[in-house]
Amino acid sequence: MLEKFIEEVERRQKRFVVYSDEAVDVAEQLATRNVTVERRDLPSTDPEPFVEIYDGDRFLGGIDLDDLQVLLEPPIVRPNDPEAVGEAYRALLEVLDGTVFATLDRQQLQATSREFESRAWQVGQGTLRVGFQSLSAFEPQTAAYRRLGEETDLDIHVYGQPDWSPPTIPNVTYHRDTGRTLAPYWFMAFDGGDEESQRCALVAREHEDGYRGFWTYDPSLVGDILATLEAGT
Repeated sequence: MLEKFIEEVERRQKRFVVYSDEAVDVAEQLATRNVTVERRDLPSTDPEPFVEIYDGDRFLGGIDLDDLQVLLEPPIVRPNDPEAVGEAYRALLEVLDGTVFATLDRQQLQATSREFESRAWQVGQGTLRVGFQSLSAFEPQTAAYRRLGEETDLDIHVYGQPDWSPPTIPNVTYHRDTGRTLAPYWFMAFDGGDEESQRCALVAREHEDGYRGFWTYDPSLVGDILATLEAGT
């Protein structure tokens, strides 16, 4: 059900061209992302190292190398008004939106999930769909989701294998994955309520060495993920 989204995003490989006279670790920082990295000598006309970002042969923008290294740490926080930031920053967000990660550990997934939950809390309305793989994994999060359910107008849907009986929480609907269709996936998708710019989604499939997947702030892609989850329940 969700694998098609990982495969679709994986095909969107991006290219970073790093201009620097010194060895830099950008390639290592980007090793878990679905991008290629090239290094070239810094032109004499440019005093500071920088990075050009391409989608295929299409130039998306450039950014100072130091700024890129700061921005690469997850979770990537998207500004409420994309027009309020520079073109290069928007280009970087365009690249990182929906970029596949070769490996994601639980700490990275939890950090991104907390950011999305906070976003949903602040908006206070809309639909939030969350997959815990098994309902027993939801147990430690019961208090947090009780607060979300009781103190906001969110419509919350929790998915997982029925290995635990969760408590009744206002505005929370449980979907018992008896067919194990969603068992391999850690996912979260929020429709942003009335604010499309607040849409976000995370989809990751568990493998022996961790998780492979992506997070995205692309409103169209988030909408497709939400529609697929709704249709499958």
